[in-house]
Amino acid sequence: MTLLDHLDELRRRLFASVAAIFVAFLGCWYLSPTIFHWLQKPILDVLPEGDKLAFTDLAGPFMLYVKVALLSAIFVSSPFLLLQLWLFLKPGLYRRERRLAVPFIVFTTLFFVAGGLFGYYVAFPMVVDFLLGVGEDFKQVVTIQAYFSMMSKILLGLGLVFELPMLMFFLARLGVVSAGQLLRGFRWAVLGIFVTAAIITPTPDIATQTVFAVPMILLYLLGIVVAAVFGRKPEARE
Repeated sequence: MTLLDHLDELRRRLFASVAAIFVAFLGCWYLSPTIFHWLQKPILDVLPEGDKLAFTDLAGPFMLYVKVALLSAIFVSSPFLLLQLWLFLKPGLYRRERRLAVPFIVFTTLFFVAGGLFGYYVAFPMVVDFLLGVGEDFKQVVTIQAYFSMMSKILLGLGLVFELPMLMFFLARLGVVSAGQLLRGFRWAVLGIFVTAAIITPTPDIATQTVFAVPMILLYLLGIVVAAVFGRKPEARE
């Protein structure tokens, strides 16, 4: 394929992805209040009984439900989005590598959703507990905009972070890296992980960054094991 062919293919895949998100958005919009009722549970569990999230402008709840529907649509349509990614990469793969289509879509979707669930059940509640603990001497007025902005960044960020083992798997299958190379670069990987955690973490404290960094390190180690088991052998690379 020429460069123009690749650009045209990218345009078609992006259009299909946007269309899928839009269709999922329409379905999620109807359920937005129910979804947000579930999403706000981590903070309602620690707020004083009877306290609620606040909004400061009339359009606040409407814009909140739009963002909730969009976030939900991304997770709902993730299998289709990852399929479009695979179809874009497919022309550059060998025939034996194209057989990995189903494992790619299934496992990348599972890891993405697992990252979001980890963010909701583990990482985000820890962030909420820490931040509310710092401000326990003050009257907290948490707005729905600030709350959902922080939550969405954590859920999407961890969803992408959890794709690390799949990325390492395919790089190993393509012969780009080996398990030995990944293991030798572990120290640099840890440094990169903490830098990444500092970027996606909504607060600058080391405790919250560690909440993000430790799972990433474990995922990196899992990726090394996956690369050792499923990576292309040296003779195959040659």
